Amino acid sequence: MSSTDTSVVLKVGDTAPKFSLPSHPNGTVSLDDYIGKKNVVLAFYPKDDTPGCTKEMCAFSEDLSKFNSHDTQVFGVSCDSVKSHEGFTAKYNLKQTLLADTDGKIGKLYGTITEGKSNSSRMLFIIDKQGKIQYIHSGMPDNQEILEQIKKLK
Repeated sequence: MSSTDTSVVLKVGDTAPKFSLPSHPNGTVSLDDYIGKKNVVLAFYPKDDTPGCTKEMCAFSEDLSKFNSHDTQVFGVSCDSVKSHEGFTAKYNLKQTLLADTDGKIGKLYGTITEGKSNSSRMLFIIDKQGKIQYIHSGMPDNQEILEQIKKLK
């Protein structure tokens, strides 16, 4: 087994792995675009337009202004294509940017895609303006809890 086959385990305080991914609604998004400017919520989810993922992404969309008011950019990340994200966004009127990790490389860097899996596990990372991971949540997030964690960041 090579080192690329093992799942990464990130911890609070670690420097967030850099990424640059195609996104919907437009272009490419890189973590570097936000360093020194905004906190970032990276919400990995398994698949567009499935019940749990729809609930999670719709909740983020509804609360987006609350995140924005705390200098925080929210991204949904899955292995779906930009075209899939386009349909998912249109169907549920999602407001946040969705990132297309079609080859799973970023999911593997963040430890959300493990050996033998092709989709991300539901995991959320709060990355501060310095690029450090400040909070990790596994499973369905509670936006109020996430916002409380963000309020602690300076």
